[in-house]
Amino acid sequence: MADKGIAIELTRTQINQIVRCASDEDGVSALLQGLNDRGASASKFRALSESARLSRSLLLGLLVLACFPADGDALAVTDVAERLRMSPSTTHRYMTTLLAVGLLEQDARTRRYHVPLTA
Repeated sequence: MADKGIAIELTRTQINQIVRCASDEDGVSALLQGLNDRGASASKFRALSESARLSRSLLLGLLVLACFPADGDALAVTDVAERLRMSPSTTHRYMTTLLAVGLLEQDARTRRYHVPLTA
């Protein structure tokens, strides 16, 4: 018997809710701000990313998603990579994954990414 794997499908409403929650000051965005300063948020990010009980990849994926403004403004891979101090190739893999699952959209002309707006 072939392994069919697991698929998770989210509605646009659910996607928008995830993005809004990721933007809360006590959530992922607080960690994102910690990358730009040396305060408690930076320490929290380091502690979370070093925990053997947590997924560093998931945390980084959420940080990539949290970089995007909820108003739909677009960012380039290099914008996100610079903000998170990640390599452009790693950032591109995260953004391509978020694109594939519908959490990001890409403008075919500019190749910049944005969070899907509510229909």
